[in-house]
Amino acid sequence: MNESPYSFDATIDNFQEQVLQASMQTPVLVDVWAEWCEPCKTLMPMLEKLAEEYRGNFLLARVNADQQQELAGHLGVRSLPTVLLVKEGQAVDGFNGALPEGEIRKVLEKHVAAPAEDPYDKAHRLWEQGDKEGALAVLTEMNQQDPSNTDVLIDLAQLKAELGDLDTAQQVLDSLATEDRMQHKAKQLEARLKFLRQAGELPPVADLDRRLEADPKDAEALHKRALHHTLAEENGDAMALLIRLMQVAPEYEDGVAKTTLVELFEKLGNSDPNVRTYRRKLYTLMH
Repeated sequence: MNESPYSFDATIDNFQEQVLQASMQTPVLVDVWAEWCEPCKTLMPMLEKLAEEYRGNFLLARVNADQQQELAGHLGVRSLPTVLLVKEGQAVDGFNGALPEGEIRKVLEKHVAAPAEDPYDKAHRLWEQGDKEGALAVLTEMNQQDPSNTDVLIDLAQLKAELGDLDTAQQVLDSLATEDRMQHKAKQLEARLKFLRQAGELPPVADLDRRLEADPKDAEALHKRALHHTLAEENGDAMALLIRLMQVAPEYEDGVAKTTLVELFEKLGNSDPNVRTYRRKLYTLMH
């Protein structure tokens, strides 16, 4: 069984203290199981995962029915697996069989306080919801508690950049150790900062689209329209325009199309399908 501060093996000897008495402060989920019980093998890992997720808001007590027959009898077990939720010394809920995780969560929600959200997960949830200031506050506090956490530092810099403070973002990036700057996230940030600095010099999208409609080989318009796509995270569209730019004007701005493509490849990583597609196209053009 997994060793965890949130789960343990219950026996007839420790049940009174570790289950009944402990449940006066913390709910205890009692899982009665056996080695030969196939549904038990499905249920047990699920309950252990939930116990870890809830971080001590409830405890998981495992009762081996074959080894603890007297205890299983006292609990009124007639089939396996049997799960009982004990709170303040009393069984207040329970179920038989291996329920889906969603159903087990519903049982827990009625009696157990929800787990505290991990601060890093919270910051990213706020970020995704558009609350950048809220995400920044959470990440700032995390950075104060652990200044050596590189992931938090890079995220802070990314947020600063998105909020328009490019200088602070660059300072954070420059403060990273050489090996940390080689991380994928740091390379993504470096590329993002470059694109954001260029954004201040970009003409409006509508103007660029009109120019390209009039002249599909307008090198400047192709380049700057690709940058707009990059800033909007429309990376496939950006790469397509940069390939077009290489085809019509490979030497434009000292080969900026190739340079920007490579920066995008580094920013997104090899697992990105657009990177795989357009890396092949770039290779074909170069050879």
